[in-house]
Amino acid sequence: MPSSVPASLNGWWCDTNTEYAFVGFSYEVTACQSSSQLKSDFANIRKKFHGRYVRMYGACDRDGFYDDVVEAAWQAGIGVHALIWFGFDGGEIWKTRRDSLVNSLSSNPKAPFVTRVVQFGSEPMYDSVLNVQDLASQVTQLKAKLAPLGIPVTISELAYGYQKNNGAEPVMEAIDMIDAHILPFFAQDASTAAASWPIVTRDIEWFVSNGHGKKIYLSQNGWPSLSYPGVEPNSPLAVADVQNEKDYYNLLDSMCNYFKSLPAGGIGWFAHIYSDTQEPGYGIYGTDGKLKFPFKPQTSC
Repeated sequence: MPSSVPASLNGWWCDTNTEYAFVGFSYEVTACQSSSQLKSDFANIRKKFHGRYVRMYGACDRDGFYDDVVEAAWQAGIGVHALIWFGFDGGEIWKTRRDSLVNSLSSNPKAPFVTRVVQFGSEPMYDSVLNVQDLASQVTQLKAKLAPLGIPVTISELAYGYQKNNGAEPVMEAIDMIDAHILPFFAQDASTAAASWPIVTRDIEWFVSNGHGKKIYLSQNGWPSLSYPGVEPNSPLAVADVQNEKDYYNLLDSMCNYFKSLPAGGIGWFAHIYSDTQEPGYGIYGTDGKLKFPFKPQTSC
């Protein structure tokens, strides 16, 4: 990163047409990680795995937390897919989180230079937290607030979240890019990760066909290594263990040329999630701080 904050975003970000294959990790922040922890993890994502981005997941409502995220990302030379988290309990706290994030993005001079996009919710349509028209309106309003900062807006959502709302065309039109959830473990026809490619491409092809040519990232994307209440398969054949988690990422990595071939410069995928300390079973790192399996995915091919 430069020694001082640039005056403009012109020419700052890589063209999204160059972004495909592995791009980074989802990173769960309910623990409200310390500034030093964020700096250590983000630097590791950049240096060890060559990640371009960290995709926020969950929420930390500590004052100044996103400023800590910005500083850690700045020091690591990594971008952030920020998130306004609705949670699972209803209520209006998302409005406070939205306003807090906008304030941080507006007041921190480094924020626009690490915040690649703001996600207005994670599976907001699947969870029915807002109706389609209201969600599209919120996205449009947020875009207007962030336009002077050059920060685009999206939502992070399952194909089914759109499909259950007849395609949710107002939302699809409103968002600037597509952050898609690909979680084949939960499919009705799931079995093993190694056999999940038809499930993966089924959802990808829906986004490609209905996404108006917009850039697509697989933002919440993985296969759990253990099953527990809330992370249970919908198929008796689906297997949650470390071997299947490993096989899933090996499968994605082996399909680099497929991801590269898709519209808008191809599809980039995140690994969900960085560590089992953040969300049990999904981490690349175990609770012991060690890699659960070798992980060196391609960032280009």
